[in-house]
Amino acid sequence: MVDKQRRFFLRSKQKISHQSLPWVKDADAFSDHCTRCGKCQQACPERIIVSGDGGFPTIDFNKGECTFCYACAESCPERLFQEESTVPWNQTVSITSHCLAKNAVECRSCADVCEPRAIQFQMTRGSVAQPLISTSSCTGCGACVSPCPVSAISMEQSL
Repeated sequence: MVDKQRRFFLRSKQKISHQSLPWVKDADAFSDHCTRCGKCQQACPERIIVSGDGGFPTIDFNKGECTFCYACAESCPERLFQEESTVPWNQTVSITSHCLAKNAVECRSCADVCEPRAIQFQMTRGSVAQPLISTSSCTGCGACVSPCPVSAISMEQSL
């Protein structure tokens, strides 16, 4: 098993928007059993699966959103994925302090592309409307990541 704390020790603290694939049974065991064959990358209609560290497939939300089509799981020759009827992953959107709206600049690009309307904007006295996240509505699709002009949005594991 890969010790991720040690592996990323010398890297920047900046959050990247690469992450594990949806429906992965055990993210920690994934690196032990994935053969890095690339079939999931070829099967992804959105082309958001890329080769990450060590050639392991990861999702890059800077390329687009996950439509939860299950093609990645179906194409995998290994038994690394849960059934399609289960929750694809437990994650939700996170917005940093670099957000334009949080710095008094009008921007709602994330809410404009959020299909389930998990990101709403609330009017604020003396400033521009501020983003509010409904974690119960967020599917973790990542549609809001790439349109952000200042890269203030990332996907985080939710508890």
